[in-house]
Amino acid sequence: MDSRKLEILVAVTDLGSFSRASEVVGYTQSGLTHMMDSLENEIGFPVIDRGHRGITLNENGQALIPLIKEFLRANTELNNRISEIKQEKAGVVRVAAYASMALNWLPQILYNFRRTCPEVNIDLRMVDHAIEPFELLDSGKTDFIFASRQDRMNCEWFPLYSEPLYAILPASYPIAGRTSFPVEEFAGKEFLMPYGQFDKEVLKVLGPVFNKVECRNTKVDDETVMRMVGHGLGVTIMSELMIRGRRDDVMCVPLSPPAVRELGMGIKSESINQYSIRSLIDCVKSMIGSLSGSKP
Repeated sequence: MDSRKLEILVAVTDLGSFSRASEVVGYTQSGLTHMMDSLENEIGFPVIDRGHRGITLNENGQALIPLIKEFLRANTELNNRISEIKQEKAGVVRVAAYASMALNWLPQILYNFRRTCPEVNIDLRMVDHAIEPFELLDSGKTDFIFASRQDRMNCEWFPLYSEPLYAILPASYPIAGRTSFPVEEFAGKEFLMPYGQFDKEVLKVLGPVFNKVECRNTKVDDETVMRMVGHGLGVTIMSELMIRGRRDDVMCVPLSPPAVRELGMGIKSESINQYSIRSLIDCVKSMIGSLSGSKP
């Protein structure tokens, strides 16, 4: 029997009318009436009297109400204990994230999550390889990842943000007042290519222009690449989060045509109903708009 219907029965009879109960429980009067009719059909006999003076329990209802209240109390205790056990079993959530996402998103996400689930610890691991979060998830070495969409993903995937990609140019580059940078203009230029398979995202943007650029592979972090660009050692493409707060000596210009990559979170299917995992998912979803709204 639906415990919600029993909760409504208690509320309706305690308050004495459908109109008062509707204000408390969030259902319309017609919805409450339908729910009580359905409950009485399930029980097999009427339990309330509907009169000009309001809603009251009839003799059958008075006989059942103590047992109903005891059932609801026990049901609440059961649900609370189930939640406690889930929390106890999920005392640590292991998170792997790209460095750019960890730097710009994770502090605020984890702060809010700690307020929601103070008993759950977060084991955070930053990675600098595009595929590594998915490999960690597949091998069971992490529970939750923040990454960009890949061609092959063996997990539950939650898209979060379409992250713009930018041309990164020396501050002295003759942009001539333009507000975007044509991809074709990379042709003939020294291009600093990121490592860790992030080059796949860049190659998709460059397309046929790639064969016309003078590619220079790098194995250094994003900040070092930007400093190299700032010193006139080449140009490159980076995403919004990679360049946020790192604009000294370079120009960050939107690409033409516009290019984006999809950022999201991934979870193993068998873990998705864990209390701590669901709480972290809800926390991220409630915050993502404010986190991604700031531009570089």
